[in-house]
Amino acid sequence: MKVLVTGGAGFIGSHVVDACLEAGHDVCVVDDLSTGKRANVNPRARLYVADIRDREAMDEIFAAERPEAICHLAAKANVRESMVAPILYAEVNILGSLVLLELARTYGTRKVVYASTGGAVYGEPEYLPVDEEHPVNPLDPYGASKHHVEHYLRIYRAQFGIDYTILRFANVYGPRQDPLGEAGVVAIWSRLMLKGERPVINGTGEQERDFVYVEDTAHANVLALTQGSGETLNLGTGIGTSINALFEKLKAITGYRGDPEYAPAKKGEVFRIYITGQKARRVLGWEPKVTLEEGLRRTVDYFRTLNL
Repeated sequence: MKVLVTGGAGFIGSHVVDACLEAGHDVCVVDDLSTGKRANVNPRARLYVADIRDREAMDEIFAAERPEAICHLAAKANVRESMVAPILYAEVNILGSLVLLELARTYGTRKVVYASTGGAVYGEPEYLPVDEEHPVNPLDPYGASKHHVEHYLRIYRAQFGIDYTILRFANVYGPRQDPLGEAGVVAIWSRLMLKGERPVINGTGEQERDFVYVEDTAHANVLALTQGSGETLNLGTGIGTSINALFEKLKAITGYRGDPEYAPAKKGEVFRIYITGQKARRVLGWEPKVTLEEGLRRTVDYFRTLNL
C-alpha cells in the first residue's frame, strides 16, 4: 500500500521507512528536518520537507500522494524540554496530529499507526511490568500530549471510519539516534565513552527503563499497518534495566575506563517503568528479537564508524 511516514527523517521514523520499503510498500515521508536528517531517508522514499502543523502544505502533499495509511511518528519528544515548553508540545503533538487526521478524513486514508509512549503516559507505575490496562497518569507535558491524541484517534474511528493502531513505545535506542541531544541516553553515552569523556547520571542511577532496539520497533509499525484494528499496544520487553547497569554495559562495550558523574534528578521523569509486550505478541505476532547486549553492541559500532 502507499504509506506516509511522518517524522520519517528522524531516528525511529527513518527505520520505519526502511522496514516499510522492505515489506514492499510505496513510501513517502514528511519531515520538517528540525531534528531529522535528509541522510537518514532511504532514497527509495519520496521526502517532503514540511511541518505537520502547516495545513496548506500538508493538503498539497495528501492531494499528490493520497496515502492509504499513515505511520505517524512526527513529534516533539523530550520530557525535559516539555516541562519548559508545554505549549509548543501541545501545538506540535496535538494540533499537528489533528491536521493529519482531518486530511486523512478528506483524502480517504484508511489506517493510522500512531507512535505513542509507554515510558511517559502511565506516570509512576502502580505495578510492574505495566500492561495496557494500567491507569494513565503522565507526569510531564510530553506524555500528556501523546496520550491526548489517542482520544482523537478513537473519535475519528468511531465517527469517520479511520482505523488506527496505537503503539506505546518503550525507550527506543539504536543507530541514527542523536548523540548530541538531551534525550537518548544510549546514543549520548556511546559517543562520550568512545571519546573518553565522562557521562552524567541524573539522580541515583537506580531508576529503571525498558530498552527496545529500534529495528524491533520499526517492525511493529509494519505489522500494525494490516493488523491490530482499534488496539492500543505496548512495545516493551517487560524487563527493567537500571541506569547504573546500562552504564556498566556500555562501559564494557566501549572500553571506557572512567566513572560516571552524578547530578540531581530531572523533574517530570518517572523513576521506574518497564512495560509488557504480551498483548502486541498476541495481536500482531510481534516480539523484540534483539537483546539489549546485542543492540548496544550494534549501536556502539555505528557510532564508532561516525567518529563524532
